[in-house]
Order: sequence, then structure tokens, then C-alpha cells
Amino acid sequence: MYPNTPNLSNSTQNSFTVQKEEEIDLKVLLFNYLQYWPVIVAFMLAGLASAFLFNRYATNIYKVESSVLVEDDKPSLGTDLFESAGLGLQGKNNIENEIGILKSYSLAEETIRELNLNVQYYQDGFFSSVQLYDKLPVVVTVDWNHPQWVGGLFRIEVISEDSYELQIEEEGFSVFNPSDPFYKTRVEQAVLSKKVYEFGEQVQEDNYEFKISNIYANPGDIILFKLTDTPTLALKYKGDLSVAPLNKQASILTLGLETPVRRLGEDYINKLMEMYLKRELEEKNRASESTVRFIEQQLSGISDSLEFSENKLQQYRSDNNIFNLSQEGSVIFERLQELEKQKGETEVSLNYYKTLNAYLDNSRGGELVAPSIIGVTDPLLNSLVNTLAELQAEQIRLKSNFSDQAPAVRENSSRIANTKKQLQENVNLALGNTQNVLSDINARIKTIESDINALPKTERDLLGIQRQFTINENIYVYLLQKKAEAEITKASNMPKNKILDYAKAGQIPVAPKRSLNLLIGLILGLILPIGFITVKDFLNTKIEDPKELESQIKVPLIGMIGRNNSDDAIPVLNNPRSTVTESFRSLRADMSYLSPHRDNLTILFTSSISGEGKTFVSINVASVYALMGKKTILIGLDLRKPKIAEDFGLANDKGMSTCLSTDIPWQDVVKPTGHKDMDVILSGPIPPNPAELLLQDKFGEIVKEIKSVYDVVIFDCPPVGLVSETKELFGFADISFFVFRQGYSMKGNTQILNNLVEKGGVSKIYGILNDVHIDKGYGYGYGYGYGYGYGNNSYGYHEEVQLPWWKRALRRK
Repeated sequence: MYPNTPNLSNSTQNSFTVQKEEEIDLKVLLFNYLQYWPVIVAFMLAGLASAFLFNRYATNIYKVESSVLVEDDKPSLGTDLFESAGLGLQGKNNIENEIGILKSYSLAEETIRELNLNVQYYQDGFFSSVQLYDKLPVVVTVDWNHPQWVGGLFRIEVISEDSYELQIEEEGFSVFNPSDPFYKTRVEQAVLSKKVYEFGEQVQEDNYEFKISNIYANPGDIILFKLTDTPTLALKYKGDLSVAPLNKQASILTLGLETPVRRLGEDYINKLMEMYLKRELEEKNRASESTVRFIEQQLSGISDSLEFSENKLQQYRSDNNIFNLSQEGSVIFERLQELEKQKGETEVSLNYYKTLNAYLDNSRGGELVAPSIIGVTDPLLNSLVNTLAELQAEQIRLKSNFSDQAPAVRENSSRIANTKKQLQENVNLALGNTQNVLSDINARIKTIESDINALPKTERDLLGIQRQFTINENIYVYLLQKKAEAEITKASNMPKNKILDYAKAGQIPVAPKRSLNLLIGLILGLILPIGFITVKDFLNTKIEDPKELESQIKVPLIGMIGRNNSDDAIPVLNNPRSTVTESFRSLRADMSYLSPHRDNLTILFTSSISGEGKTFVSINVASVYALMGKKTILIGLDLRKPKIAEDFGLANDKGMSTCLSTDIPWQDVVKPTGHKDMDVILSGPIPPNPAELLLQDKFGEIVKEIKSVYDVVIFDCPPVGLVSETKELFGFADISFFVFRQGYSMKGNTQILNNLVEKGGVSKIYGILNDVHIDKGYGYGYGYGYGYGYGNNSYGYHEEVQLPWWKRALRRK
């Protein structure tokens, strides 16, 4: 029934096949974004404005810095010996340990308690609250031994010089309990039982207790304050404080703190350094304090003996009327007095060695501070005791900031154990030597005592009493001398570490970073619209890019028709110098290559859905052939939704449906269009069975007769994606065109065309992109047709001049 489609060599078909390009065309990508340049510029300006406002009203943060010099102990005899023995006593005050101490929780806690930072005061600003530190209008005194509400914000509104109103400004309270300071209970809803108070009146409930005093606040003033417990503040400042060496070689530490209140930061760091040096000095003073305690224990025993012997001597002299010894007795007494003095000093040393030995044997000795040496002249023993005292003081400092398993604590414990071992050996040796010396002195004293027996009894008794008094007196004076020396040593102790620079806040804020914020605002203003455009394009289901359409269809995209900006549906006839008309001329030129050496030509136009412009293209293609002098007829085969009659201003009273359903010949339904060489057969009245009418043999006979009369026959067919009869009509056409509309046709509709080629066996079908108005950077639709090199010359017909690509990109449609 249906004629075979005229054969065309495969080479002709393949010559129009578009090579699929996978590379991203950067110019096209840039062109796509530049189409939205007003939006992008607006977002960039909005980003800059937002950054400017943020910089303008954000709270300035300042950097407060200071520096501390960390000095190691000068090497002593004991230190040198232990280093040579490989006991590792070098570098006790290493930089890492000092950094850990400065950043410790306990040091931060002590600093906060000294400064009393638990109450923060604020005033309302333009956008945010401003913290107050100096010259406070009111002062809040808090009883931290009582449970307190912490974390939330109170509001004070001064009513008069004597009274104020207290309100909850911001929730978020927790109950701080001093008996369990590290665990707080959240307050679900904070409610004040009373709101108006007198200044100086105690504000007290079960979970808060404080007093507010007026300094210089005036009626109407509003002050905000927040209570923060010491553990929370200590953790905050511990985390905010930065401590770092000045460089790898130096033993200078730089302390830094970023804060919105410069004076607060300076006070905190200065107090922190003060407490750091105070803690170090207290550790050094423990040795001197232990020495004083040891001497006082000795003095408490000898003072009673001295007082008893003194009273006894006075009583004997009074009872016996004897006050001085004879010359022989004086000589014996002087010799005995010298030996007794040596014996007393030796016994003091022996007691010290025994005490030190017991101290070393004590299993808890590593947690104590060793007493200083009393009258010991052995340089090695002195150095060992001093070294042990320093190591144990360092251990106390380390344990207050690190756990027992910390490397620094374990290393220092090993040094203490090695030092105690060496000291134990020296103490045992000194004990033996001192006992030998004491035995020798006792023997010499016994020899002198034999000489005393030769004196008269009265003088002999006086000599004994005076001898006992002199012994106690010498020991007492000796101990007082050593106590004074220990107290002088304590008073002269100084921290070995020093403050190089006191805290000083910078004049330029470190935050907000104004230049960086402006750059971020500019970048965000650029990224956000570009991202939105990218996502929009990614989610776009409409056909816009001709290159993308070429890559998706299995047939060549043979031409593109620009947008018709006029209300005229036939610009080819009514506006022959327009760019749209030139697009149709270009398409006509291309068809001479698609079907060469043919005098008669039958062309079919269809689409996937209604509204894609197939009727517009059909009419104007027929018109462009009529302008060549070709006898052309346009046949409306869309029996369901006819439109041709409306475009030509004709009545759709008869047409193809009339011929197929009655015996009226086709010649009677041909209507002139009013233009030379161009006739039209309308679709006619809408029949009840349009598909069956077109499938009759009669339709084929009518088409055959029409071809014999006209040079060019144009079929305006119904959308192939909606009706079935169009598939049967392809056999009557020499060339078929599938019309897509830019920005209207769905991308998925390309599969309809591909199925026609792959499954329907349709050949000699090509694609046309209609209504091209979105310039994707290729220059389509702006004065030039698109025909793969055919028919691109305007020959003077163009009114518009093609703009450069960058100007087209900046042109808003």
C-alpha cells in the first residue's frame, strides 16, 4: 500500500552524522554562566555587603602576649657526678614540662580565684552585648559556698539609686554545687520568686545567693551579668591560652590569649605568670622550711636541759659561795669544754644522719621534701641531698599537672630512685665515720675526767655542773645559728624562671579578619549563584544545548530555527529579510544535499508532543520553496488538532478528512494561500476516527496524485509521541524531520526519535531545533543558520550583525 522510501546511500546519511564530543567546552561553560551576570554580580555585592556588616558589628578580638624565660639549674658537683654516671639528671626544667605547667588546670584555677572572674558584666550593643571589665556600674558579690545558678544571663534594670529589678534575660542555667563542682544539674525553667530588690540586699533562694551593690548606675540603666563557676572558667582559659617556644633553640616561652577585653587578657596573663613563679618559689622554699622544722625539734629538747642546768649552776654557787674555778680547774674545764663542743656537734650530725637514713628507708619518701644538711661539710653528700630535694620538688610540680604515667613524671621518678640509692650509700658511710669520731671524743673525755677527780670535791662538783651547762649552751647557740642561716636562705630564694615581658594587648584586632571576610563574602557571592546555576542546569529536563541534543539523538541535527519575535506565523513570506527567514533558507539549501537530483520532493514534519513548532516549521519551509518558484502544497495531516487554517486565516470547513470520509476529490479541498506557487490542504473537520482515515488505501492514492501535480509536498503530521498513525506516514516522505523546541522539549523525548530509527526502521529522518533563543556560546540564533557548512552565507539578507561571544554572553534575553 505504502510506497518505499527512496533509497539514499549510507554515505550521505553518515556524512551528516555528528561526532560526539566528550570534552567540556570551557567557552560554552563560561558563556552559560555569563548569561546570568546580573544575578552573579548582585550576589557578589550582597556577599561583600554582608561581610562588611559583619566586620562592622562583630566583636573585636585582640591578642594579648607575654614572654617567660625558662632557666635550667646551674650544674653542681652532684649533678656532674650523676651525669657522668649516666643517671640522666640533665634538663630537669625542660621546655615541655614548663609548657604543661603553664597550661595546667590547677594554675588556671588559682589565677581565676585570685582575680575573681566568676561574674561577667555586659551592656546591650547594637547587634550584640558588650562585655564590661573596668569601671563597673554595679558589683555582684557571690557566695560560692552556696549552690548557684550558672551559665544563664541575668538582667538588672535600675529603678532608682536604691532599688533595681532583676529578670532572666537568657535561659541555659545549671545548678553549680560546691560539694560536687564538676557536675552541674540543668535548670529546665528558671523563675525568680521576687523581682524588685534593694541594692545591698541579699538575693537568696535554694539555688542562688548573691548581693548586688550600686557603684554609679543611674535609674533606667540596664546591665546584664552572668555567673560562671571556677572549674568551667578554668577549663575555658586553659583551652584559650597558647604557650609556645620562641624558637627551637631558645628557652623563652611566649604566652598568648585572644579576648574581646584587652585589660582582662592582660590581667589574666600577668596573674598567671605571677602564680606560676609563686608556685615555683613555694616548691623551692619547702627545703628551707623542712630545715627550720628539724632545728626547732632539736631546740625544743635542748632548751629545757639548758634551763635546768643553768638553774642548777646558780643554785650550787649560791649554796657553796663559790663562783670561779682554780687555775688548774680552769685549764681542765677549757679542755673538757672544747671536747664537749665537738661531741655536741658530732651528736647533732649523727642525729641528722639517722633522721636522713630513716627518711630514705620510708617507702613514702618520694612524696616528701628532704631536710637540709646541718653542719655537714662533705660536698658530695651536700650535693646529693640538694639534688634529691630539687627532684622531689619538681615531682610535686609535675604530679600537680600530669598523671603518674606521664613520661615526664616517670622519668623524674627514675632520677629520684637513682639519687636515693647513691645517697643511701653515702649516708651509711657517714654514719659509720661519725660514730667512730664520737667514740674517739668520748675516750678523750674520759681521760680528762680522771684529772678532774684530783680536784677538791666542791670544785669538782662545780666543774661538773658548769660543764653540763656549757654543753647545752653551745648546742643551743649552734642550733640557733643554723636556724637563722636556714631562714636567711629561705628569704633569699628566688624563682629561677623570669618574666621577660609583661602582658601587652595588640592595638589591631586579630578577629574579625576584615580582608579575609570580604574575600570570603565575595567568593561565596560568586559560588552560590554559580552553584545554583550548575544545579539548575543539572536538574534541567528541557533541551537547551544544541551540542547536547546532537549527542543524544542517533540522527544528524540538520538545522536550527531562531526564535520568531513577531506575531507573524509566516515570517518567510511577510518578513523575508529577517534572521528567521534566513534560517529556513539555510535549511532549504541543506535539503538539496539530503536529496540531490530530485525534481519532486516530499517532506514530512513531526515532533514528540504538541507545541514544539512543527506546524510553524512546515508552513515556513513550504513558503521558502514557494519563493523559489517551486509549486508547493502544504497538507495538514494533524486531524485531531488542526492549526494551519488559523495561521493562514482560512476556514477549516473542508480538507483531508473530507476527502477521506466522502467521495469529494482532493482537488476540491485545495485552498489557495494568497501567495504565488503555494496551496494548502487543510486537515478539515475533526473526524471521530482520524487514525483509520489515514490508513486507508485512498490516502495513498491521493498522495500519489498530489505528487504528480506539485513540485514540493509538505506534510504537517501529528506528534509521533502522542498518536500512532504518524509512524505509517513516514513511508510517503522523501525526507522526514523531527522538530525539537529549545527550552520546551523534554530531553527524554530524544528517545522517541532514536526508537523510530533503531526499532521502527525509519530512515532519511533528521532533527531540527526550533525556537533557538538561548545562546550557549555557539552563536546560534543570532544571525546565522546552522547547516554544517552549507548555506551559512547571508548574501545581504541579514539585518542583524553577529556580536562577539562575550558580548552575546552579557546580553540579557
